Amino acid sequence: MSIFQIRQKTSGAVLWTGSADDERTALDAMAREAGYADYAALPDGLRSAGFEASKLDLIS
Repeated sequence: MSIFQIRQKTSGAVLWTGSADDERTALDAMAREAGYADYAALPDGLRSAGFEASKLDLIS
């Protein structure tokens, strides 16, 4: 698993940070934490604003 950070494209606000297998599962996890079944269940208005999923490279 990797660490991903999800940001809203228009404002740059960080919406979610956590571990996921890939970008798609990170978007699903963000949506579930917000109370939706998955990313596809988010209202069209939210999805149309756009999200940016970034894989964080954490080096210790």
